[in-house]
Amino acid sequence: MLELDAKIPNNVDLSTDRKLQRALESWQPSFIDWWQDMGPEGFQQDNIYLRTAISVEPGGWANFDYVKMPDYRWGIFLAPPSRDTIGFGDNMGKAVWDAVPGDMRKELRRIIVTQADTEPASVEQQRLLGKTAPSLYDLRNLFQVNVEEGRHLWAMVYLLHSYFGRDGREEAEELLERRSGHADSPRILGAFNEPITNWLDFFCFTMFTDRDGKYQLAALAESAFDPLARTTQFMLTEEAHHLFVGETGIGRIIDRTTDLMQQDKNEDVRNLGGLPLDMVQRFINKWYSLSLDLFGGEDSSNAAAYFALGLKGRYKEQGGRYEDHVALEQHYTYDVVEGEKMAQREIPMRRAMNLVLRDAYVEDCERALRKWNSICKKKGIAFEFTLPSERFHRGQGVFSATHFDPSGNMLGNDVWQAKRDDYLPSEHDVAYVESLMVAEYEPGKIAGWIAEPKAGINRQAFDFPYVRFANQE
Repeated sequence: MLELDAKIPNNVDLSTDRKLQRALESWQPSFIDWWQDMGPEGFQQDNIYLRTAISVEPGGWANFDYVKMPDYRWGIFLAPPSRDTIGFGDNMGKAVWDAVPGDMRKELRRIIVTQADTEPASVEQQRLLGKTAPSLYDLRNLFQVNVEEGRHLWAMVYLLHSYFGRDGREEAEELLERRSGHADSPRILGAFNEPITNWLDFFCFTMFTDRDGKYQLAALAESAFDPLARTTQFMLTEEAHHLFVGETGIGRIIDRTTDLMQQDKNEDVRNLGGLPLDMVQRFINKWYSLSLDLFGGEDSSNAAAYFALGLKGRYKEQGGRYEDHVALEQHYTYDVVEGEKMAQREIPMRRAMNLVLRDAYVEDCERALRKWNSICKKKGIAFEFTLPSERFHRGQGVFSATHFDPSGNMLGNDVWQAKRDDYLPSEHDVAYVESLMVAEYEPGKIAGWIAEPKAGINRQAFDFPYVRFANQE
C-alpha cells in the first residue's frame, strides 16, 4: 500500500507495524539534524527544482517541483517483487528470503551498513560545492544528487531497523555519527573520506565513485534476501542520474576546453580560463584508482561466501550476461607482484567475484572515455583520454605495496616521488582549478571553464530558474 502522506512516505505498509514506525520516526529528527549540520551549506531555505519519488511505477519516481531541501519527502520505496527463487550460488532455485537467516545475520548486516555508510558520506564531501556552482543547472543537479543520497540512506536504515533489531538500530545511529574525513570517526571506505573541494573533483566522483555504487547496488539487487534486492533495484533508478551528472559534466569540460584550445595558437587554455586536458586526465587517474579500491581484494573469501550463500551476485546475474550461475568449475587469472616482477595467479571463480564485478565496471568506464575522446577528435584535437592501469595508485589489494605508472610499469619509490605530479593532481593543479571556481547564479549564464548542457532538466530550457533563492523571492 502506498502511504505517500505519512510522516515517512513509503510503500512498505509502515503503518501496520507500529513498533517499526515509532523507531523510524524517532530516528527521523536525528537525520534532519544531521542534514542541517552536514548537508549543503547555505542553501537550506532556497527552493530547488527537484524530482521526488512518490511511487515505484513508471513515471512515479520522477515528479518535479520546487522544494526546500529540509522538506524533501525522503521515503522508503521497494520495487515490486520480481522473482520467487534464488538465481545463483549454492541455494539457486530455492525460495527467496523474506527474513534474515540466522546464520547469515552478521554478513548481511555488514553488507547493508557498508553500503549505507557511503550515502551520507558523499553528502558530507559535497556540502560546500554549492558556493562555487558554475550554473543554476549544475547547482540543481548537485542538490538532486544530495537529496537522493539521503533517500538511499533511508532505504538502508529501513532494512537495519526492520530486520536487525537492536543491533540494526544502533548501526543506524552510528551512520549519523561518523563523518567523512574525520580523524577519529571516519567513513568506512577510503574514497568517501577524500575531500571534494571543486567541481572537477565532483564530476570525477559522480562519474567513477558513484559508478562503483551502481555496480555494488546491481550486485545486491540479485540478492536472495528479497527486501534488500527490491530496495536496491529502486535505488538504481535514481543512481542513473548521478552517473549522468558526472559523465556529462566531464564531457562538458572537455567540450569547452577543446573550443578554447582552438582559440589560442599554442592551445594553452590557461590564458583563457580553461581546464587543460592533461590536468583533467590527472583528476581522472586519481578518482578512477580510488574507485577501483572500493571493489575489495582480488582474491576474496568473503566474496566467495557472499556468492555461495546468495547474498550478493554479479552484475546482471539474471540479465543474460552469464550462463553458469553456480560458478564452481571456472577459474580467473589475474596479475600479482612477486618480488620485483609481475606474475599471474589463478583462483576459483567464486573467490574472484570482486574482480568480475570490477571488470564490468571497467567496461562501462571505457565506454564513457570513448565518448569523451570523440569530442576531441571532432574538434581536431590530438589528445586521447585513457584509464590508468589497474595497478596504478592502489591503496587496496595486490598492488597496494608497489608503485606503478599509469601504463602499469613498476616504479621504484624515488622515481614515483619524482614523477607523481605527472600522474596525479599536484598542489598547483588543485590551486589552479580552485581559482576558477567562482559561482554563477544568474539563469542562463555559465562559468567559462565548462560548456552548457545539451538539454535542460525535465524538458526545461538551460535558462530555467532551477533554484529560487530565498533572498530574492
